[in-house]
Amino acid sequence: MTRPADRPRHTDRNRAESFGPIAADYDRYRPVCPPELLADLVALAPAAVLDVGCGTGKLAVPMRRAGLDVLGVEIDPRMAAVARSHGVPVEVAGFETWDDAGRRFDLVTSGNAWHWIDPVRGAQRAAAVLRPGGTLVRSWTYAVLDADALALLDGVYARYTGVHTHASAALGEDRDEPRLPGFGPAETRVYRWELSFTTAQWVGLIATFSDHQLLPGPERAALLSELSTAIDGAGGVLRGRGEAVAFVTPRP
Repeated sequence: MTRPADRPRHTDRNRAESFGPIAADYDRYRPVCPPELLADLVALAPAAVLDVGCGTGKLAVPMRRAGLDVLGVEIDPRMAAVARSHGVPVEVAGFETWDDAGRRFDLVTSGNAWHWIDPVRGAQRAAAVLRPGGTLVRSWTYAVLDADALALLDGVYARYTGVHTHASAALGEDRDEPRLPGFGPAETRVYRWELSFTTAQWVGLIATFSDHQLLPGPERAALLSELSTAIDGAGGVLRGRGEAVAFVTPRP
């Protein structure tokens, strides 16, 4: 399950498109946009928003509830169906080949998804659909566990290869680079808050990450069972913090 160091993440389509079969669990366990980030997006006062890789609507739904006009683009029809059930209009396509039909936007967002987008073609598309004065905001939301919680989980993961204790859920490999081809420097904004997980919440969350999702069925089930046993044995709660990182980039 490991990715060769010289292989760009967006080319690993098995991982990039592994979420459709677990769309309901993704919607249930993945974190929503933190209120402070949402407030910053609303403060941009966009007349029209495009949410790239919108998934089940973890970013699009709160933006629409805050009064923004949001259109989602999502490559997986099952993820798109969940977003639509929450009231988000979604067009099913890969962003790089999506037909914008001449539509233009004041804000393009992407929450926990831009690492699956071709960085060059994605940047070109974002620049093309943004109006002058528009903004691209790529964000990632993580659970960052305390050291003792990580040590507990490390004991389980030591018996497995190709998956990570927390790298997909905490700061690490899923975060993209701040600078995009053709764009100027990005402003980096970081948001933090206290966070804890019950056994069911953590195991449900980690099971939705692509490195875990692509494990062979029996191995995946054994790993999740061992994680549950370890967390229950330590009191049934993992503590840490939530952390979101947003790269706010004006249209070039």
